[in-house]
Amino acid sequence: MALLRVTPALWEGRTRLYVSLANGRHVAWYDSGGGGGDEARPPHPARPPHPARAEDPDHPDPADPFDPPDAHGVGEVSDLRGADPVDTREGGRPLDLDVPGGCAGHISLVFERYRQAVLTVLAPHLTGAWTIGPPPVPSSADLLRLALHPDDDLAPNRPGETIHAELDLPIGTARRWARDPRRPARARLRAHQVLGAELERLDAAGWRVLHAVPLPGADRIDHLLIGPGGVFAVHTVPAHRLRLQIADPEIRAGRGVPVPLLRLTRRRAERACSALATAVRPVLAVVGAARLEVLRAPGDVRVLRERDVASFADLGAVHKPADIAALHALARDRRTWLRS
Repeated sequence: MALLRVTPALWEGRTRLYVSLANGRHVAWYDSGGGGGDEARPPHPARPPHPARAEDPDHPDPADPFDPPDAHGVGEVSDLRGADPVDTREGGRPLDLDVPGGCAGHISLVFERYRQAVLTVLAPHLTGAWTIGPPPVPSSADLLRLALHPDDDLAPNRPGETIHAELDLPIGTARRWARDPRRPARARLRAHQVLGAELERLDAAGWRVLHAVPLPGADRIDHLLIGPGGVFAVHTVPAHRLRLQIADPEIRAGRGVPVPLLRLTRRRAERACSALATAVRPVLAVVGAARLEVLRAPGDVRVLRERDVASFADLGAVHKPADIAALHALARDRRTWLRS
């Protein structure tokens, strides 16, 4: 008979501890970040001096349908007396977790019959105040995410996803001294990656980001930012070591010809607004420019550099966490954008 196993995993940017049976079936999990529960407990001791039995051998509970049968044909947790109840895979020491002090943790208990066993194996990892109760009811956003086909999920898209496809295309044989035809694509990809990395750092502030959102007509939104401060359609402008001049609606990079990129930025935000049925603000993000000159500022387009992305975290709250999750679940579905 096997002991309950404690396995750490990353979930939404923080560490979650899963408690599972020998067959991998989860019976509980512990989030140090907190959550609601039906029973509040004071701080748990670091390790109980005499671990209690997980189940009473004289009065075993009926076998759970998901438990693996033991040698007697009945699935149950083994006797924990005289053995370390925690399988930490680190020589029996408690797992080293970065648990923020003062945060109320929550144990989501799937099967009530394992309550005492779960508390026993999680004892070395419980810090501060914590609660225990059933798992939270899935929200509508969770149900949409679970029903989403992997081919329609845009969340795994990398920054500059379409540029990766361009670079994967074979090129003809060229002379050694000829200019690499993929050099401009690589420069654009670097700009998308730099900006994408800055946007993903906002995850700790409650923001979600999607990259390379496809639009009908072979168009795309470079980055879609969803968070407490609103929804933003971000257009990336690579300008490595160039002087960039902005005079609404045109943009000029170096000695190049002025291009009406602000119109395209506004148009993409309007299409996102139509698809998501919510307000979407256009953002023009300049990456790597040696100098940025705004000659005629656009009133409705937010212009920033890659180092200014962190300022989104200071915006006033517009959406609640539930609204953010619902909008993100809607936006990550490729089929949502077919009506834009």
